[in-house]
Amino acid sequence: METFRTYSKLVIEECIQIGIGSIFLVGLVATFMGAVTTLQTAFNLVSPFIPDYIIATVVRDMTVLELAPTIIGVIYAGKVGSSMAGGLGTMRITEQIDALEVMGINSASYLVLPKVIASLLMYPMLVIIAGFLSILGGYLAGVFSEILTPFDYKYGIQYLFNPYMVKFGILKSYVFAFLIASISSFRGYYTTGGALEVGKASTRAVTDSVIAVLIADYLLAEMFLTK
Repeated sequence: METFRTYSKLVIEECIQIGIGSIFLVGLVATFMGAVTTLQTAFNLVSPFIPDYIIATVVRDMTVLELAPTIIGVIYAGKVGSSMAGGLGTMRITEQIDALEVMGINSASYLVLPKVIASLLMYPMLVIIAGFLSILGGYLAGVFSEILTPFDYKYGIQYLFNPYMVKFGILKSYVFAFLIASISSFRGYYTTGGALEVGKASTRAVTDSVIAVLIADYLLAEMFLTK
């Protein structure tokens, strides 16, 4: 392994590329995701016996438990995962990885480990930002469309709030971050062939990562939410 200073520099570079480079897309998707969820929930809750603040409660629970960690995970796999696989695949076919090994550098540790660590650091932060913007987008959509009042939305956000849901959502984000980074790096690191195979490796990385995220999502829900 290389020195700690070398790894810290690589991790910071990956954090900037993964985190800062994904904030705009994640924020845009999360905001509209919350807005659409609010409108569709209001459309389906037509009973006069259901108070309006329940709309905000549904948006909160869906965002924290599922929309923020899982849907953003799919987007994260498409943007960051494909970039990881493509970058490593290009280095493999251009023999840059072989050159590192000739120089006595552990190429897997040097190239893959910083990506995994950066993913574990940045993806939970992206999920937190996505959750906040999703709830904010729901608030803006609900208030401006006059579906519910600001007081009802704020009350619904706090109604029967269970802090365990937030912990579960953060747990999911760490699991998804590791799965996406490790699977994408694996696909890119072991790319063989030419430029065409780099594209195929990126596609397989996204596909495998999304499947892994969905399977892990079900297993985590089965283990931590069912009694």
